[in-house]
Amino acid sequence: MTDDSGMHVPPIQSPETAEARLERLRQSGLPLHNQLDEISAQLAKSNPHYARAYDQLVARLRGSQAGHDAPQTGEAMPNFLLPDEKGHLLGLEMLRKNGPVVVAFLRGHWCPYCRLTAAALAGLESEISPAQIVVISPQIGKFAKSLREESGAHFPFLTDVGNGYALALGLAYWVGETLEKTLHADACDLPAYHAAEGWFLPIPAVFVVGKDGLVTARYVNPDFRQRMEIDALRAAALAASTADR
Repeated sequence: MTDDSGMHVPPIQSPETAEARLERLRQSGLPLHNQLDEISAQLAKSNPHYARAYDQLVARLRGSQAGHDAPQTGEAMPNFLLPDEKGHLLGLEMLRKNGPVVVAFLRGHWCPYCRLTAAALAGLESEISPAQIVVISPQIGKFAKSLREESGAHFPFLTDVGNGYALALGLAYWVGETLEKTLHADACDLPAYHAAEGWFLPIPAVFVVGKDGLVTARYVNPDFRQRMEIDALRAAALAASTADR
């Protein structure tokens, strides 16, 4: 491209859309924490009000020791019986008959951190057999189905209606008035995603559960912008499979 003087003019680059960024990161091969860090950096640049609201939320959750009482390593993981994206009920007891189970809590399809995490979990799925993965979130079936299909996962995505299971584990929290208003103003209506009243979300925790029902590894971090690294999860799942032989 040249201007009237015949000099070369670089083409104008269109800003990268949020969807294009997510797809680029999914295909990048970068470790999950690098992908999530880029999302946080971009958020701080383009939506500083969100970044501040998130910082305040994380500070509140850390101050209240949110997630501290969730099952510890060596403790029994309480059973669940929840519908998958097709409406079929699945329970932890039936899942662990086939091997260890990785129980991963995600916030939902609307969350870019969770979308990248779901894709990373899908990439791990075939490597950790006979251990299997199950994702739990409060979003209703059609949104769970969208996240499952987008990630390319074959494992189930379960709906924790009203965050009941997360509440029982000490993982559910109220987003707070500031973030509720911020999300609502951005047309992110959590009650609509959840088909339930209240602005509650789970801490995106991960538990590796052996065939005996005991937790062999866990990751519980009130800062939802950080997730269990895939290499660490792979090692924990394979170790649980070896121990079950």
